[in-house]
Amino acid sequence: MSGPDTASDGLVDVAMGPTARGGDARHAVGFSHAALFYHSGREDQTAVTAIVRGAADSCAPLHVAVRRQTTRLISVAWRSPPAGSRIVDMTELGRNPARIIPAGLSFGDQNPGRHVYCVWEPAWASRSGAELSEVIRHEALCNLAFRGRPMTVICLYDIAQLSAGYIADAERTHPAVISDGHRRASAYYLGAGRLPPGCDDPLPPPPADAEVVAFNGYLAPVRAFSARLGTAAGLTTTRISDLVLAVSEVAANALGHGDGSGVVTAWCTTDEFVCQIEDRGYIADPLAGRRRQSADAPGGHGLWLVNRVCDLVERRTGQDGTITRLHMRRVAAS
Repeated sequence: MSGPDTASDGLVDVAMGPTARGGDARHAVGFSHAALFYHSGREDQTAVTAIVRGAADSCAPLHVAVRRQTTRLISVAWRSPPAGSRIVDMTELGRNPARIIPAGLSFGDQNPGRHVYCVWEPAWASRSGAELSEVIRHEALCNLAFRGRPMTVICLYDIAQLSAGYIADAERTHPAVISDGHRRASAYYLGAGRLPPGCDDPLPPPPADAEVVAFNGYLAPVRAFSARLGTAAGLTTTRISDLVLAVSEVAANALGHGDGSGVVTAWCTTDEFVCQIEDRGYIADPLAGRRRQSADAPGGHGLWLVNRVCDLVERRTGQDGTITRLHMRRVAAS
């Protein structure tokens, strides 16, 4: 990456976001969310390592979730991580992007009274269009989920591999951008929770040969339907159990918050088994399923579980009803 010496204190301070005094990262306050654009095809990628090194040097807990290919950049700076720090594979944690916010909330809760730093890489070129759309949604919702928390989130975007349109969407979902060694406010930021154009468009229709079952007050037909088709799709016994759980939870939500009826549609692609639930309910909370509820909470557990067990969850909701599309991979994750 071109630009000034990105290992200098200046870039680290700027990258870390709001500080309480003197630009010292160890005294950072509030929530900061920035996209860091880097170029994997260039040898000089010290902007990435400088962010990690600066957070580590601040003695603050550091949560790193990146692809295996990016881990080598992080390891250069991962000298002596502070207590409570974690590094995980984003292709596992973020396979369903809706899992990332719960991980961040949990990490913050595990470090009470401390400002925490998160270095995440949620997007990469081999992701499907549906996955990338859900990453955009995740980024927009970060600004709601972490608002007011003592947390700095830096999201890595490889401009050598991601499209210009996708980079533009990253600018729309991040209040700040770090590029060529400089941090700036994003002129295109839409605001907390606001989605870029196209991100919430209607989902493509199911294929003509998709199988359908209706339900009205009873979940047994839904469970039998999803188990039968999941088996036919070649899912393992464990994945079939996950599928039945997820479909049942979404349908149960329709029973509890809709008119008790709905339609389940299922089909296979080369790589996935897809199950879609349509009902008349409306999910008003954009963060539904992205917060882990306490054991004694009256509700909210089901959608969180759905996000845990599915490889991707797409949802479109409005006053006319809700469509929830569940994706289960038929092949090993790449």
